[in-house]
Amino acid sequence: MTKYHALETDIVRHWQAGGADAHGQVPQRAVSDGQGNPCRHCLREIPETAEMLILAHRPFETLHPYAECGPVFVCAAPCNRADPDAVPQILTTSPDYLVKGYSGDERIVYGTGAVVPAGDIAGKAAITFEDPRVAFIHVRSARNNCYQLRLDRYGRNQ
Repeated sequence: MTKYHALETDIVRHWQAGGADAHGQVPQRAVSDGQGNPCRHCLREIPETAEMLILAHRPFETLHPYAECGPVFVCAAPCNRADPDAVPQILTTSPDYLVKGYSGDERIVYGTGAVVPAGDIAGKAAITFEDPRVAFIHVRSARNNCYQLRLDRYGRNQ
């Protein structure tokens, strides 16, 4: 079974309070148009007219050549972290996603990345986790490569 991990509440509250992002910048404030603005904490689309934050996030522990950094959205107002056992709403808003495996030292495991239909993410994750080199998986936008969330095997990072 796969766990769907949203961003940790502590870091999201830091940004919501005006704390710096991965580039040392204060998150930008904007108003959601209701489409294509997935919050990486509640894992839901930010509703139309709701205030949101746009910021740089690096979903890796250390700096290295594979530690991609890119833009993400989060709700400007506090929201609840998504349930890791439920398929997130944001994974139903696009026809497909990039699914890519990473090793324990946060390096891409070549041969694991693929653009898959939204309904096939859990199946692709199960196949990817069969590779013992894979410690975790990122789900990213198939169009812009933006980080969406992390997948872990059941029992890890709960």
